[in-house]
Amino acid sequence: MGNARNLAFWVVLFLMILALFNLFSDGAANMNSRQISYSDFIERVDKEQVTAVTIDGEELTITGTDGQSYSSVRPVGEEIADKLIDKGVEVQVVKQQQSGFMSLLGVWLPFILLIGVWIFFMNRMQGGGRGGAMGFGKSRAKLLTEKHGRVTFDDVAGIDEAKEELEEIVEFLRNPQKFSRLGGKIPKGGLLVGPPGTGKTLLARAIAGEAGVPFFTISGSDFVEMFVGVGASRVRDMFEQAKKSAPCIVFIDEIDAVGRSRGVGIGGGNDEREQTLNQLLVEMDGFEANEGIIVIAATNRKDVLDPALLRPGRFDRQIHVPNPDIKGREKILSVHARKVPVGPDVDLRLIARGTPGFSGADLMNLVNEAALAAARIGRRFVAMADFENAKDKVMLGVERRSMVLTPEQKEKTAYHEAGHAVVGLSLPKCDPVYKATIIPRGGALGMVVSLPEMDRLNFHKDEVKQKLAMTMAGKAAEIIKYGEDGVSNGPAGDIQQASQLARAMVMRWGMSDKVGNIDYAEAAEGYNGSTGGFSISAATKELIEQEVRELIDEGYQQARKILLEKEQEFERLAQGLLEYETLTGEEIGKIIRGEALDGDDDNAPGSVIPSVASVPKSGKPAPGGDPAPA
Repeated sequence: MGNARNLAFWVVLFLMILALFNLFSDGAANMNSRQISYSDFIERVDKEQVTAVTIDGEELTITGTDGQSYSSVRPVGEEIADKLIDKGVEVQVVKQQQSGFMSLLGVWLPFILLIGVWIFFMNRMQGGGRGGAMGFGKSRAKLLTEKHGRVTFDDVAGIDEAKEELEEIVEFLRNPQKFSRLGGKIPKGGLLVGPPGTGKTLLARAIAGEAGVPFFTISGSDFVEMFVGVGASRVRDMFEQAKKSAPCIVFIDEIDAVGRSRGVGIGGGNDEREQTLNQLLVEMDGFEANEGIIVIAATNRKDVLDPALLRPGRFDRQIHVPNPDIKGREKILSVHARKVPVGPDVDLRLIARGTPGFSGADLMNLVNEAALAAARIGRRFVAMADFENAKDKVMLGVERRSMVLTPEQKEKTAYHEAGHAVVGLSLPKCDPVYKATIIPRGGALGMVVSLPEMDRLNFHKDEVKQKLAMTMAGKAAEIIKYGEDGVSNGPAGDIQQASQLARAMVMRWGMSDKVGNIDYAEAAEGYNGSTGGFSISAATKELIEQEVRELIDEGYQQARKILLEKEQEFERLAQGLLEYETLTGEEIGKIIRGEALDGDDDNAPGSVIPSVASVPKSGKPAPGGDPAPA
């Protein structure tokens, strides 16, 4: 369809240029010959001042004895050919093939072409809606068929509760008598709410594949145009289409584009968007009932939706689609792993444990990155090492091995990261250390990654305090190794993270006895720029800052104490990072205990990492030390 429209455009453009060329060429020919009267022409013939004449209907093109060209028009029915021949004038007659219709067409063709081009561009400006150029008020909803790739509930994993809610809607459509005999009515709508990438659109496609009824899909942004009333017209047309195909499902993706609260914001609302929303409200639950039409919508911004849109009767069910937990992530990985050849050493549960907070889209990307990594090195299947590398790439960023670091920079980074790892391993409430590296990734020169064994739903005060200690351990390690004057700006990210955590403890979580159980976060203009319902006094602000500082200082002192007590382990791990650059949690434990790593060619079996006594310790700052944020 698109190619045919483009071809038609170029054909029309060519014809228009051709017509304009002919028009201007005729005009140019007329300009090149001087016009004379018919009587003047007869007089010149009589005086034998004419050598040649071309007769084109009533048009006469005259060539004089002086070589000049003239033009004239003879009266209708006047025959002059014989007279010209008698005078010895060369006569040429142009055959008249053009009918009256063709003459009329030649006059009107440029105007017809201009009108056609205008209609074409108007149609393109309005998105090529149904019904031609003036059909931009028609709905853009697309009827989804199995040709687009059938998706069922078997392809959706990790969000079982949301699936159960939607499976009941599918059952309504398949067997309505099962529910109507007890007075139950089919839900009019369902709102899928959740973060990006959790599978809201995939769920909608699964409904289409399972229900076996017509499924119309449209985006919320497809309703709103620059002309007032177009969106409302599209809503009406969409529901008219749906009524003809009832029972059916209408899926509106990103409904917050058209369903925002009315009258909110500076200067009021947008008239076009509000008219579209009003029409949508009426169509979903107005005077005329839309029996058999179920509206499914998806958004990650439920907080901005109009309350009238959320009430029962329009969206009877609000289905939360969260990020999957560890079991859900394992199921999602198994769904995506069906499409790639997986090696026998791949443990999907271990991968799921190491990807907390990942959405379904993130996990799909992880499997794809692992497959690409395996193909890049010529493997016939995807191994566990490929998944680990892909996970590091997604979570930590791409390794920047091309970055040139001086020995001093690498050494400072190694001690910084070793401090994080040693303190994290020493505190029981900290998440297990998964990996430590001094290879630059993303914007960091090195990092230590801790992953929880299970998904964390809440934090306790003692856990947060230990997390603060691990966060401040990088700065404590640099000061212990290089002195107060040798600390770099590497701990900047640690300080920012610790400040956010400590402020949350004091201002939101009620973990400070002095501040009390009051939520100051929304009202603190000095912290997040919001204007809450009340202001905070200067004394309270000072108390909050004092409590935040005490929590961070307490964490720093705890980290410093642990590093001084475990100076040998700290030194071993720093030297191990300098030697191996990247260490897993198991390898970190071995190095701290002084054991050899498996496959270590430099040390004989059973040998240990060099002791602290053999490692020179300098109290001077490393020159030119670059940041090493954790």
